Amino acid sequence: MGINKALNSQENLSPLIPSNLLFDDTVGEVSDSVCRLTDLSHGGGCGCKIDPASLHEILANVPKHATTADLLVGIEHSDDAAVYRISDEQALVFTNDFFTATVDDGYIYGRIAAANALSDVYAMGGKPLMANAIVGFPVNVLPMNTMQEIMRGGVDVCKEAGIPLCGGHSIDNPQPIFGLAAVGTIHPKNIKTNSNAKVGDILLLTKPLGVGIMASAYKLKTITKQGYQEFIDNITMLNKPGAWLGEQDNVHAMTDITGFGLAGHLIEMADGANVSFEINTASVPVIKEAWQHVAEGVVPSGAYRNMSSFQGKLVFGAQWNPDQQLVFSDPQTNGGLLVSIAQDAAMDVVTELMGMGYGQVTVIGEVVARREDNIAVCFN
Repeated sequence: MGINKALNSQENLSPLIPSNLLFDDTVGEVSDSVCRLTDLSHGGGCGCKIDPASLHEILANVPKHATTADLLVGIEHSDDAAVYRISDEQALVFTNDFFTATVDDGYIYGRIAAANALSDVYAMGGKPLMANAIVGFPVNVLPMNTMQEIMRGGVDVCKEAGIPLCGGHSIDNPQPIFGLAAVGTIHPKNIKTNSNAKVGDILLLTKPLGVGIMASAYKLKTITKQGYQEFIDNITMLNKPGAWLGEQDNVHAMTDITGFGLAGHLIEMADGANVSFEINTASVPVIKEAWQHVAEGVVPSGAYRNMSSFQGKLVFGAQWNPDQQLVFSDPQTNGGLLVSIAQDAAMDVVTELMGMGYGQVTVIGEVVARREDNIAVCFN
Protein backbone atom coordinates (compact mmCIF):
# COMPACT_ATOMS: atom_id res chain seq x y z
CA MET A 1 0.00 0.00 0.00
CA GLY A 2 1.14 3.55 -0.70
CA ILE A 3 1.47 6.07 2.09
CA ASN A 4 0.18 9.18 0.30
CA LYS A 5 -2.67 9.56 2.81
CA ALA A 6 -0.23 9.47 5.74
CA LEU A 7 1.99 12.05 4.04
CA ASN A 8 -0.90 14.39 3.38
CA SER A 9 -1.95 14.24 7.04
CA GLN A 10 1.36 15.77 8.11
CA GLU A 11 0.36 19.17 6.75
CA ASN A 12 -1.94 19.59 9.76
CA LEU A 13 0.82 19.16 12.33
CA SER A 14 2.16 22.27 14.02
CA PRO A 15 5.77 23.40 13.44
CA LEU A 16 8.34 21.95 15.80
CA ILE A 17 11.80 23.18 16.64
CA PRO A 18 13.92 19.98 16.50
CA SER A 19 15.16 20.08 20.08
CA ASN A 20 12.55 18.35 22.21
CA LEU A 21 15.02 15.90 23.73
CA LEU A 22 15.66 16.84 27.33
CA PHE A 23 19.11 17.19 28.89
CA ASP A 24 20.13 17.39 32.51
CA ASP A 25 21.85 20.77 32.78
CA THR A 26 24.42 19.33 35.16
CA VAL A 27 25.61 16.20 33.38
CA GLY A 28 24.32 16.84 29.87
CA GLU A 29 22.52 13.51 29.63
CA VAL A 30 19.41 12.73 27.64
CA SER A 31 16.26 12.28 29.71
CA ASP A 32 14.41 8.97 29.72
CA SER A 33 11.12 10.88 29.52
CA VAL A 34 10.93 10.42 25.73
CA CYS A 35 10.41 7.25 23.69
CA ARG A 36 13.89 5.93 22.96
CA LEU A 37 13.84 4.91 19.31
CA THR A 38 17.47 3.89 19.66
CA ASP A 39 16.54 1.15 22.13
CA LEU A 40 14.61 -0.51 19.30
CA SER A 41 17.58 -0.44 16.92
CA HIS A 42 20.57 -2.77 16.96
CA GLY A 43 22.54 -0.17 15.02
CA GLY A 44 21.96 3.40 13.99
CA GLY A 45 22.19 5.47 10.82
CA CYS A 46 24.76 4.37 8.29
CA GLY A 47 26.49 2.49 11.11
CA CYS A 48 24.03 -0.36 10.49
CA LYS A 49 25.32 -0.88 6.96
CA ILE A 50 26.92 -4.21 6.04
CA ASP A 51 30.71 -3.91 6.37
CA PRO A 52 32.74 -3.43 3.16
CA ALA A 53 34.35 -6.89 3.14
CA SER A 54 31.05 -8.72 3.59
CA LEU A 55 29.31 -6.51 1.03
CA HIS A 56 32.04 -7.24 -1.51
CA GLU A 57 31.48 -10.96 -1.02
CA ILE A 58 27.68 -10.64 -1.21
CA LEU A 59 27.95 -8.79 -4.54
CA ALA A 60 30.60 -11.09 -6.00
CA ASN A 61 28.18 -12.70 -8.47
CA VAL A 62 26.20 -9.58 -9.34
CA PRO A 63 27.01 -8.38 -12.91
CA LYS A 64 29.15 -5.25 -12.75
CA HIS A 65 28.39 -4.00 -16.26
CA ALA A 66 24.98 -3.34 -17.79
CA THR A 67 24.10 -4.22 -21.36
CA THR A 68 22.53 -0.83 -22.14
CA ALA A 69 24.67 2.10 -23.18
CA ASP A 70 22.20 4.52 -21.59
CA LEU A 71 23.09 3.37 -18.07
CA LEU A 72 25.89 5.87 -17.58
CA VAL A 73 26.69 4.93 -13.96
CA GLY A 74 25.98 1.53 -12.41
CA ILE A 75 27.74 -0.47 -9.70
CA GLU A 76 31.17 -0.70 -11.32
CA HIS A 77 32.88 1.61 -8.82
CA SER A 78 30.39 1.65 -5.90
CA ASP A 79 29.10 5.09 -6.83
CA ASP A 80 26.47 6.85 -4.75
CA ALA A 81 23.62 6.53 -7.26
CA ALA A 82 22.75 5.12 -10.66
CA VAL A 83 22.52 7.48 -13.63
CA TYR A 84 20.43 6.74 -16.73
CA ARG A 85 20.52 8.89 -19.87
CA ILE A 86 17.12 9.83 -21.31
CA SER A 87 18.43 12.35 -23.88
CA ASP A 88 21.64 14.09 -24.90
CA GLU A 89 20.74 16.89 -22.50
CA GLN A 90 19.30 15.06 -19.51
CA ALA A 91 19.84 12.02 -17.34
CA LEU A 92 18.06 10.66 -14.29
CA VAL A 93 19.86 10.02 -11.00
CA PHE A 94 18.31 7.28 -8.87
CA THR A 95 19.09 6.12 -5.34
CA ASN A 96 17.46 4.67 -2.24
CA ASP A 97 18.65 4.77 1.33
CA PHE A 98 17.14 3.86 4.70
CA PHE A 99 18.34 2.96 8.17
CA THR A 100 17.49 2.60 11.84
CA ALA A 101 17.36 5.48 14.32
CA THR A 102 20.39 7.37 15.59
CA VAL A 103 18.35 9.61 17.90
CA ASP A 104 15.12 9.32 19.89
CA ASP A 105 13.41 12.43 18.57
CA GLY A 106 11.20 11.16 15.73
CA TYR A 107 11.21 14.46 13.86
CA ILE A 108 15.01 14.68 13.87
CA TYR A 109 15.34 11.03 12.87
CA GLY A 110 13.08 11.70 9.89
CA ARG A 111 15.18 14.70 8.89
CA ILE A 112 18.43 12.78 9.18
CA ALA A 113 17.21 9.84 7.10
CA ALA A 114 15.77 12.04 4.36
CA ALA A 115 18.82 14.30 4.15
CA ASN A 116 21.08 11.25 3.98
CA ALA A 117 19.11 9.75 1.09
CA LEU A 118 19.08 12.97 -0.92
CA SER A 119 22.82 13.31 -0.35
CA ASP A 120 23.43 10.52 -2.88
CA VAL A 121 21.81 12.61 -5.61
CA TYR A 122 23.86 15.66 -4.66
CA ALA A 123 27.04 13.56 -4.52
CA MET A 124 26.63 12.71 -8.21
CA GLY A 125 26.32 16.40 -9.01
CA GLY A 126 22.56 16.09 -9.52
CA LYS A 127 19.51 18.02 -8.39
CA PRO A 128 16.72 16.08 -6.61
CA LEU A 129 13.40 15.92 -8.46
CA MET A 130 11.08 13.81 -6.26
CA ALA A 131 11.14 11.14 -3.56
CA ASN A 132 9.13 8.26 -2.13
CA ALA A 133 9.35 7.17 1.48
CA ILE A 134 10.64 3.78 2.69
CA VAL A 135 8.98 3.00 6.02
CA GLY A 136 9.15 0.14 8.51
CA PHE A 137 7.62 0.77 11.94
CA PRO A 138 6.71 -1.49 14.87
CA VAL A 139 3.19 -0.09 14.80
CA ASN A 140 2.08 -1.76 18.02
CA VAL A 141 5.12 -0.47 19.91
CA LEU A 142 5.80 3.08 18.75
CA PRO A 143 3.40 5.82 19.80
CA MET A 144 1.42 7.20 16.87
CA ASN A 145 2.76 10.72 17.38
CA THR A 146 6.35 9.40 17.11
CA MET A 147 5.60 7.74 13.78
CA GLN A 148 3.90 10.92 12.56
CA GLU A 149 6.89 13.01 13.61
CA ILE A 150 9.30 10.77 11.69
CA MET A 151 7.21 11.26 8.57
CA ARG A 152 7.00 15.01 9.16
CA GLY A 153 10.77 15.25 9.43
CA GLY A 154 11.11 13.58 6.04
CA VAL A 155 8.49 15.85 4.50
CA ASP A 156 10.20 18.98 5.82
CA VAL A 157 13.62 18.01 4.47
CA CYS A 158 12.10 17.34 1.06
CA LYS A 159 10.48 20.79 1.19
CA GLU A 160 13.88 22.27 2.05
CA ALA A 161 15.33 20.50 -1.00
CA GLY A 162 12.49 21.90 -3.12
CA ILE A 163 10.92 18.53 -3.98
CA PRO A 164 7.73 16.64 -3.15
CA LEU A 165 7.63 13.54 -0.99
CA CYS A 166 4.90 11.95 -3.06
CA GLY A 167 4.30 8.40 -1.83
CA GLY A 168 6.19 5.33 -0.75
CA HIS A 169 5.85 1.91 0.82
CA SER A 170 5.42 0.84 4.44
CA ILE A 171 5.69 -2.39 6.42
CA ASP A 172 5.23 -3.43 10.04
CA ASN A 173 8.79 -4.07 11.22
CA PRO A 174 10.38 -4.84 14.62
CA GLN A 175 12.99 -2.11 14.17
CA PRO A 176 12.00 1.39 13.07
CA ILE A 177 13.46 2.09 9.63
CA PHE A 178 12.98 5.17 7.49
CA GLY A 179 14.49 6.56 4.32
CA LEU A 180 13.78 7.61 0.76
CA ALA A 181 13.91 6.39 -2.80
CA ALA A 182 14.90 9.55 -4.67
CA VAL A 183 15.12 10.62 -8.30
CA GLY A 184 17.16 13.57 -9.52
CA THR A 185 18.20 15.11 -12.82
CA ILE A 186 21.57 16.00 -14.28
CA HIS A 187 23.13 16.94 -17.60
CA PRO A 188 25.23 13.94 -18.72
CA LYS A 189 28.35 16.08 -18.97
CA ASN A 190 28.02 17.17 -15.33
CA ILE A 191 28.03 13.69 -13.75
CA LYS A 192 30.60 13.42 -10.98
CA THR A 193 31.56 9.82 -10.28
CA ASN A 194 33.88 8.73 -7.49
CA SER A 195 36.47 7.30 -9.90
CA ASN A 196 37.86 10.24 -11.86
CA ALA A 197 40.34 11.86 -9.45
CA LYS A 198 43.44 13.13 -11.25
CA VAL A 199 47.04 13.31 -10.10
CA GLY A 200 47.68 16.83 -8.80
CA ASP A 201 44.09 17.36 -7.62
CA ILE A 202 43.29 18.77 -4.20
CA LEU A 203 40.88 16.94 -1.88
CA LEU A 204 38.16 18.90 -0.08
CA LEU A 205 35.81 17.77 2.70
CA THR A 206 32.71 19.87 3.42
CA LYS A 207 31.69 18.62 6.90
CA PRO A 208 33.48 17.38 10.02
CA LEU A 209 33.79 13.71 10.92
CA GLY A 210 32.61 12.18 14.19
CA VAL A 211 28.84 11.80 13.89
CA GLY A 212 29.02 8.01 14.39
CA ILE A 213 31.00 8.49 17.57
CA MET A 214 28.61 11.19 18.74
CA ALA A 215 25.65 8.91 18.01
CA SER A 216 27.24 6.26 20.23
CA ALA A 217 27.77 8.83 22.99
CA TYR A 218 24.15 9.86 22.59
CA LYS A 219 22.92 6.29 23.03
CA LEU A 220 25.11 5.90 26.13
CA LYS A 221 23.80 9.25 27.44
CA THR A 222 27.28 10.72 27.79
CA ILE A 223 26.91 13.40 25.11
CA THR A 224 26.80 17.03 26.26
CA LYS A 225 24.08 19.45 25.25
CA GLN A 226 26.55 21.48 23.17
CA GLY A 227 27.94 18.32 21.56
CA TYR A 228 24.43 17.12 20.77
CA GLN A 229 23.59 20.38 19.03
CA GLU A 230 26.75 20.26 16.90
CA PHE A 231 26.02 16.62 16.07
CA ILE A 232 22.46 17.45 14.97
CA ASP A 233 23.50 20.55 13.02
CA ASN A 234 25.89 18.48 10.92
CA ILE A 235 23.87 15.31 10.47
CA THR A 236 20.72 17.14 9.29
CA MET A 237 22.46 19.59 6.94
CA LEU A 238 21.63 18.99 3.28
CA ASN A 239 24.53 18.52 0.86
CA LYS A 240 22.94 20.98 -1.57
CA PRO A 241 26.26 22.33 -2.91
CA GLY A 242 26.69 19.03 -4.74
CA ALA A 243 24.37 20.27 -7.50
CA TRP A 244 26.53 23.37 -7.96
CA LEU A 245 29.76 21.36 -7.80
CA GLY A 246 28.39 19.16 -10.59
CA GLU A 247 28.41 22.20 -12.87
CA GLN A 248 32.09 22.96 -12.21
CA ASP A 249 34.39 21.53 -14.89
CA ASN A 250 37.37 21.61 -12.51
CA VAL A 251 35.63 19.20 -10.12
CA HIS A 252 36.80 15.79 -11.31
CA ALA A 253 35.34 13.34 -8.75
CA MET A 254 32.94 13.46 -5.84
CA THR A 255 31.27 11.24 -3.25
CA ASP A 256 29.66 11.65 0.16
CA ILE A 257 31.04 10.18 3.38
CA THR A 258 28.64 7.63 4.83
CA GLY A 259 28.83 4.17 6.37
CA PHE A 260 32.38 3.23 5.39
CA GLY A 261 33.84 6.36 6.97
CA LEU A 262 36.28 8.78 5.41
CA ALA A 263 38.90 6.05 5.03
CA GLY A 264 36.58 3.72 3.14
CA HIS A 265 35.34 6.32 0.72
CA LEU A 266 38.87 7.58 0.10
CA ILE A 267 39.87 4.01 -0.74
CA GLU A 268 36.95 3.61 -3.16
CA MET A 269 37.84 6.88 -4.85
CA ALA A 270 41.56 6.11 -5.07
CA ASP A 271 41.06 2.56 -6.33
CA GLY A 272 38.53 3.71 -8.91
CA ALA A 273 41.01 6.16 -10.42
CA ASN A 274 44.11 3.99 -9.81
CA VAL A 275 45.78 6.77 -7.81
CA SER A 276 46.80 7.25 -4.19
CA PHE A 277 45.86 9.94 -1.70
CA GLU A 278 48.13 11.75 0.74
CA ILE A 279 46.02 13.06 3.62
CA ASN A 280 47.09 15.80 6.01
CA THR A 281 45.35 14.03 8.88
CA ALA A 282 45.60 16.88 11.37
CA SER A 283 43.68 19.14 8.99
CA VAL A 284 40.67 16.81 8.66
CA PRO A 285 37.74 18.51 10.43
CA VAL A 286 36.34 16.50 13.36
CA ILE A 287 33.61 17.39 15.85
CA LYS A 288 35.69 18.43 18.84
CA GLU A 289 33.78 16.43 21.44
CA ALA A 290 34.23 13.25 19.41
CA TRP A 291 37.92 13.09 20.39
CA GLN A 292 36.94 13.05 24.06
CA HIS A 293 34.55 10.15 23.52
CA VAL A 294 37.17 8.19 21.58
CA ALA A 295 39.60 8.62 24.46
CA GLU A 296 36.92 7.14 26.74
CA GLY A 297 36.41 4.16 24.42
CA VAL A 298 33.08 5.31 22.99
CA VAL A 299 33.39 4.15 19.38
CA PRO A 300 30.71 2.44 17.24
CA SER A 301 31.36 -1.16 16.29
CA GLY A 302 31.10 -0.18 12.64
CA ALA A 303 34.36 1.75 12.93
CA TYR A 304 36.16 -1.44 13.97
CA ARG A 305 34.51 -3.46 11.19
CA ASN A 306 35.46 -0.85 8.65
CA MET A 307 39.06 -0.68 9.79
CA SER A 308 39.37 -4.46 9.64
CA SER A 309 38.09 -4.39 6.05
CA PHE A 310 40.68 -1.81 4.98
CA GLN A 311 43.79 -3.81 5.86
CA GLY A 312 46.48 -3.45 3.19
CA LYS A 313 44.84 -0.38 1.68
CA LEU A 314 45.81 2.41 4.08
CA VAL A 315 48.60 3.44 6.41
CA PHE A 316 48.81 5.95 9.26
CA GLY A 317 51.71 7.99 10.50
CA ALA A 318 53.20 6.89 13.81
CA GLN A 319 51.66 9.87 15.61
CA TRP A 320 48.15 8.43 15.22
CA ASN A 321 47.46 5.67 17.73
CA PRO A 322 44.94 2.88 16.96
CA ASP A 323 42.13 4.56 18.91
CA GLN A 324 42.60 7.85 17.07
CA GLN A 325 42.69 6.03 13.73
CA LEU A 326 39.13 4.86 14.33
CA VAL A 327 37.88 8.43 13.90
CA PHE A 328 38.69 8.08 10.20
CA SER A 329 36.79 4.80 9.79
CA ASP A 330 33.87 6.06 11.90
CA PRO A 331 30.59 5.45 9.99
CA GLN A 332 29.11 8.79 9.00
CA THR A 333 25.43 9.43 8.38
CA ASN A 334 24.76 12.23 5.88
CA GLY A 335 28.44 13.08 6.08
CA GLY A 336 30.18 15.72 4.03
CA LEU A 337 31.02 15.75 0.35
CA LEU A 338 34.51 14.54 -0.57
CA VAL A 339 35.65 16.42 -3.67
CA SER A 340 38.65 15.95 -5.95
CA ILE A 341 39.29 19.25 -7.71
CA ALA A 342 41.97 20.83 -9.87
CA GLN A 343 44.51 22.63 -7.69
CA ASP A 344 44.10 26.03 -9.35
CA ALA A 345 40.35 26.03 -8.69
CA ALA A 346 40.38 24.72 -5.12
CA MET A 347 40.55 27.98 -3.18
CA ASP A 348 37.82 29.65 -5.22
CA VAL A 349 35.55 26.66 -4.60
CA VAL A 350 36.33 26.71 -0.86
CA THR A 351 35.37 30.40 -0.75
CA GLU A 352 32.15 29.72 -2.63
CA LEU A 353 31.19 26.82 -0.36
CA MET A 354 31.82 28.91 2.74
CA GLY A 355 29.52 31.55 1.30
CA MET A 356 26.84 28.87 0.98
CA GLY A 357 27.08 28.24 4.73
CA TYR A 358 29.51 25.33 4.79
CA GLY A 359 31.97 27.00 7.11
CA GLN A 360 34.02 23.90 7.94
CA VAL A 361 34.94 22.97 4.35
CA THR A 362 38.62 22.06 4.45
CA VAL A 363 41.49 21.05 2.18
CA ILE A 364 42.50 17.64 3.55
CA GLY A 365 45.01 16.27 1.04
CA GLU A 366 46.13 15.72 -2.52
CA VAL A 367 46.05 13.12 -5.26
CA VAL A 368 49.34 11.46 -6.21
CA ALA A 369 50.40 8.68 -8.56
CA ARG A 370 49.60 5.16 -7.40
CA ARG A 371 52.16 4.02 -4.86
CA GLU A 372 54.34 1.04 -5.71
CA ASP A 373 53.15 -0.75 -2.56
CA ASN A 374 49.54 -0.30 -3.82
CA ILE A 375 48.50 1.63 -0.68
CA ALA A 376 45.46 3.70 -1.60
CA VAL A 377 45.47 6.19 1.27
CA CYS A 378 48.26 7.48 3.48
CA PHE A 379 47.13 9.39 6.59
CA ASN A 380 50.21 11.46 7.39
